[in-house]
Amino acid sequence: MTKGYPKVLFIASEALPFVKTGGLADVAYALPKYLMRAGIEVSVMIPKHSVIKAGHQNELELVAETDIGLGWRRKYMGIQTMVHEGMRYYFIDNEDYFGDDVYKGGDAEAEQYLYFCRAALAALPFIEFKPDILHCNDWHTGMIPMLLRTQLGLTDLGHIRTVFTIHNIKFQGAMGFKLMQDVLSIPKRYYTPEFIEANGAANMMKAALVFADRITTVSPTYAQEIMHPFFGMGMEGILRARHAELTGILNGIDPDDFDPESDPVLPARFDAEHLAGKRECKKALRAEFGMKLKLSDPLVCMVTRLTAQKGLDLVRHALEDLLRDGVGFVLVGSGDKEYEDFFNYIAAKYPESTGIWIGYNEDLAHRVYAGADFLLMPSEFEPCGLAQMIAQRYGTLPIVRETGGLVDTVSPYNQYTRSGDGFSFGPFNAHDMLHIVRLALSVYRDKPMLRRLRRNAMARDNSFAASALLYRELYGGLV
Repeated sequence: MTKGYPKVLFIASEALPFVKTGGLADVAYALPKYLMRAGIEVSVMIPKHSVIKAGHQNELELVAETDIGLGWRRKYMGIQTMVHEGMRYYFIDNEDYFGDDVYKGGDAEAEQYLYFCRAALAALPFIEFKPDILHCNDWHTGMIPMLLRTQLGLTDLGHIRTVFTIHNIKFQGAMGFKLMQDVLSIPKRYYTPEFIEANGAANMMKAALVFADRITTVSPTYAQEIMHPFFGMGMEGILRARHAELTGILNGIDPDDFDPESDPVLPARFDAEHLAGKRECKKALRAEFGMKLKLSDPLVCMVTRLTAQKGLDLVRHALEDLLRDGVGFVLVGSGDKEYEDFFNYIAAKYPESTGIWIGYNEDLAHRVYAGADFLLMPSEFEPCGLAQMIAQRYGTLPIVRETGGLVDTVSPYNQYTRSGDGFSFGPFNAHDMLHIVRLALSVYRDKPMLRRLRRNAMARDNSFAASALLYRELYGGLV
């Protein structure tokens, strides 16, 4: 241990700056960095995906090569390592599993991450870092706590404790039990509702929820929500049973990566007291998309996955009303075809007041956060969310639905106390959303109030600093 704190190996399916498909990569990069600043000795382990080989092969050092048992077969496992920004990273190498897509889909994806769970534990004797705690993240690492307790409990690894973090309970790693049994030699006695069975399938997330020493999720409000049927996605029973071991610890962002004073991709820089640069960013964003919108007109943005969870059905009902009212709209995102088609239709019908980018572009996303006036995030459910925190950093006021981490990170505008750093609405319907958007637009016309709320948003500490201290306390209670 370091300074009396346990040593932690943070295990995830992806992490910046090596590979990113979603917000987990941001967390797996930023949270360990803040844990290290809080005095925790921490390393990170992820698969060696093909993009890592393409981008970082010359920086990697070989730790070990061996074969590991995977049911009746033997499979290659390579362990490679490097230090990035003071953090030690370990990479599990196997071309069959990680040589192409990060997530293969279907049974192939299930086998990818069954292998990763086995390999992560098999790697521990070979690496120099000797953890006291394995911090596992989402279903891709869900079998690690179970394997540790049921197959390795009497080995030299048996003293290690586990923390499992739910980033999004909707995705659980469900598969046929025969596949799980074949790959990991799981005895049939565990295929019951008491252990890993859920809705007629073997469930990797449930395995973690049963066997992990502590369970966390990414916001206090979401921790309460997932103990109820709508949000719990079938896991509410085990979560209620283990409520004493469940904690909601808010995610954050790395403010160094989202800093309008120094962001190299912005056309102009600004801070809370000098917002002229934000106006220049808006002007440049309009030009980038060829919009004819007046600079004085309000500009609403979304940077999001295009899925129903994100409240896009509400947006479909209300967006054209807003565009006819003279509001500009910019979107960066990709996902379900029905939503991509809708936004392409909007771009064609309203070319002068919209900017639509189907896909993802990190630099463009930064410019959108900086150049927009409001971020719309009307999620049906949202475990934590990062976009609203990034928007606040750039003085772009979030308009959110009151769910999950959006409740915990946005203080709604109060017209009586003249306080807040965003706007929020409760019921999941387009009428309530439109009402709050129009309230935000009325504030936009009150320039002193707009400046006040922007300063409030930019002053908010959305870093992982406070969360790292809560994790440090949680880790300390385990060893």
